[in-house]
Amino acid sequence: MGEENKVERIKELVKLLNYASKAYYQDDTEIMSNFEYDKLYDELCQLETETGMQLANSPTKKVGYEILSELPKEAHVAPMLSLDKTKDVDELSTWLMDKQGVLSWKMDGLTVVLTYNNKELVKAVTRGNGEIGEVITNNAKVFANIPQKISFNGELVIRGEAVITYSEFEKINDKIIDVDAKYKNPRNLCSGTVRQLNNRITAERNVHFFAFNMLDIGDDEIDKTVVSKFNFLKKLGFEVVEHYIVDKNTIHEKVAMFSNKIAANDFPSDGLVLSFNDVKFGKSLGRTAKFPRDSIAFKWADEEAETILREIEWSPSRTGLINPVAVFDAVMLEGTSVSRASVHNVSIVKQFKLGIGDTIKVYKANMIIPQISENLTCSNNLIIPTVCPACGGKTEINSINEVETLICPNESCPAKSVKLFTHFVSRNALNIEGLSEATIEKFIDNGFLRELYDIYRLDKYKQEIIQLDGFGEKSYENMMESIDKSRKTELHRLIHGLGIGNVGSATAKLICKFFDNDISKILNATEEDFIQVEKIGDVIAKEIVAYFKNDKNIKLIEELLKEIEIVIEENNEEQDLKDKIFVITGSLNHFTNREELKTLIEKRGGKVSGSVSSKTSYLINNDVTSKSSKNKKANELGVSIISEEDFLKL
Repeated sequence: MGEENKVERIKELVKLLNYASKAYYQDDTEIMSNFEYDKLYDELCQLETETGMQLANSPTKKVGYEILSELPKEAHVAPMLSLDKTKDVDELSTWLMDKQGVLSWKMDGLTVVLTYNNKELVKAVTRGNGEIGEVITNNAKVFANIPQKISFNGELVIRGEAVITYSEFEKINDKIIDVDAKYKNPRNLCSGTVRQLNNRITAERNVHFFAFNMLDIGDDEIDKTVVSKFNFLKKLGFEVVEHYIVDKNTIHEKVAMFSNKIAANDFPSDGLVLSFNDVKFGKSLGRTAKFPRDSIAFKWADEEAETILREIEWSPSRTGLINPVAVFDAVMLEGTSVSRASVHNVSIVKQFKLGIGDTIKVYKANMIIPQISENLTCSNNLIIPTVCPACGGKTEINSINEVETLICPNESCPAKSVKLFTHFVSRNALNIEGLSEATIEKFIDNGFLRELYDIYRLDKYKQEIIQLDGFGEKSYENMMESIDKSRKTELHRLIHGLGIGNVGSATAKLICKFFDNDISKILNATEEDFIQVEKIGDVIAKEIVAYFKNDKNIKLIEELLKEIEIVIEENNEEQDLKDKIFVITGSLNHFTNREELKTLIEKRGGKVSGSVSSKTSYLINNDVTSKSSKNKKANELGVSIISEEDFLKL
């Protein structure tokens, strides 16, 4: 079996074995026998040994996750310049002259530089400002498709794009019930994911890396052309951007081919890149102050259509933000009918000088998202609503960083209520089936629901409910059965269900663990107390405390607790660390990762915080004499710094 075939077989085996493991351990199904699994596993081990390549998600590799306090910065070996751009294919043809070029996707994610040394990944840095980027090595090690080890022994520096596919983006958003909390696009999600301080989150989001360039390695044949570099990277196990060799006679045909693929692509892209295939020739052209001359970016000329603006819909949300949406006469764009486009905020409404009846131009950004590109008549007669379309209350305009947004400050706004009720009954909160957003809206309109606790008192409206369209005796009984089932629940589900700003399901769990699942401790905690909870900073702590200081919210919780029984998972561990707060830093020897140590501490009654404060009992760091910021802070506050061995003696 050739080297390239071995690499492909490794990828095939990793995918198959991971699928089998997931089926067995998570879905309780068996798609292959233990004998067959072991046989394929042994084959994978052998191939990894022969090729020197190991994928980040290989089942032969035990992943250790690490949490950082901040991302360090580092200067790039060579500056990462932006590319000059054009929307004209004829310009591409002229630019290429009589040379051979390589045309490839320009992916829309986060540019990352990987450095391998002596066969292993040693560093990963984001593009940053082109001169200095952020070091994300721990996160890159858990990208779904990059090799941890390669067969090349020297230094290898690769540039590429980290992306999250549309299908993965939709999976992640599908798990988020609150519309306002959903991620806006794959690029923003990827950017945040790649720069996480906890690489477990990065691993869960299935980030892929596509190489689009590599620095010379000192091999004349490999360094000769862009295509030879791509082929070399593919043999090492990397995925490279889809690419084709072109000349001035074939460039139009290939651009059209790429264009036809966009609708079916699972990854985000924002154009193409054309490079001279001859690397030496490309370098000889030098660079301008802003751009290299060996490559140029191509952006599709957006297909625009003229239409008439008929309405601006102002759509309220649970957070109080009222979003403007343009409604216009339907037009065909990129093969589909379009009649609506988000205008985002008040500033953009004013920028376009919009008015009802205006002739506007619309297009699809990156051939996907409908947007307004121009207002041809600029009547500027649109009136910004002074009352909320949902509650009739007075609206306000907020201005942050010179961006104006319209909000409804009324805490009793029904739009907020519908979204809050929907959030409260969602799967990660109280998990009540039979209460869709449409049903909740109907119940609110009929006066059955005013506060969250009214859900548990719907039985007094039985006769009215079974008379509603879509409801009957059976539907009512099923709904009430689900409501009654939710009366026994964990505290973190209740805290999450309250809809406190920035307190998602994971944060609610951390809060409840930290405060021993004691609601009274949570209600009376200070900002400093909440800052001790992992992943909670000053701003979120302030928001949580403000929520629990509000008398209306306290009344809500008191009434809910009359209806709900909080169930606490039984813990038989000795509580010898009760009331002690730990901070963990540095590498570990006795534990696989920090999560394992954190779990042990919590099971024995202790708490784990992300930062050292006067309330910290111990800082666990095997390098007790290091000059790290956490050690320095601990010494300043008189907090004991202990090693793992010291901890185990506790």
